[in-house]
Amino acid sequence: MAKAARQGQSRSSVWLEGTAHRRRGGSQPSGLDRARITEVTVRLLDAEGLAKFSMRRLAAELNVTAMSVYWYVDTKDDLLELALDAVMGEMVLPDPEADDADWREQMRALARGYRTLLVRHPWVSALVGTFLNIGPNNLAFSRVVQRVMRRTGLPPKRLTSGISAVFQFVYGYGTLEGHLSTRSMAAGMTIDEYFQDAVSAVTEAPQAADVMRESRELMEARGGETVAEMLERDFEFALELLIAGIETMVARETEAAGES
Repeated sequence: MAKAARQGQSRSSVWLEGTAHRRRGGSQPSGLDRARITEVTVRLLDAEGLAKFSMRRLAAELNVTAMSVYWYVDTKDDLLELALDAVMGEMVLPDPEADDADWREQMRALARGYRTLLVRHPWVSALVGTFLNIGPNNLAFSRVVQRVMRRTGLPPKRLTSGISAVFQFVYGYGTLEGHLSTRSMAAGMTIDEYFQDAVSAVTEAPQAADVMRESRELMEARGGETVAEMLERDFEFALELLIAGIETMVARETEAAGES
């Protein structure tokens, strides 16, 4: 009964289990540790993507047997969870308790850092939400995000909504941008070449003619010599819309509280 109940629970976390508890015989391999294994895992995920990653591929890259890897982790999911937390540590987090802290600038820094992470490591998007995300770097990021959002002046009941508005936007934007980068690399093109090729292909579709005509007008109006410039401009403006929206909602909540 206990086993059946456990199977119905959400997946556990490598951060709750400590080091791997299932040893597979033989002596512990030398020259390996979790940090080294995680580092190579991240490198393989960046180079080959999530779909091609396997314990055997990792072991081959480390020049050890797959059994050797199991001295340090129990499952492939453990490795992915460790890799996810490792790259989260690449972000430089602002100090929300600093005397001169401006929540707007800190929110911009967090949003930009998260977007950069998602584009640099496209596999991260597929893993966010898959695990409990209680590794030290994930927790540090979550803690700072919450503290910065508290400084906006939004009432407690609105804080999670504010966090969702900003960081679900960043997640979506960074995910699509990462897909564009991955697909262009797979095609052996630059992002600009891939974008132009895609536009040309869609333009040739009769059913898309009207939409493409309107889209072309919008794209010409927004400016930008390269795809990177267009993406940057759109992201920054959308982020400013969200920050302005938070300011507006704080003013509304303050006004409503004063009238009650």
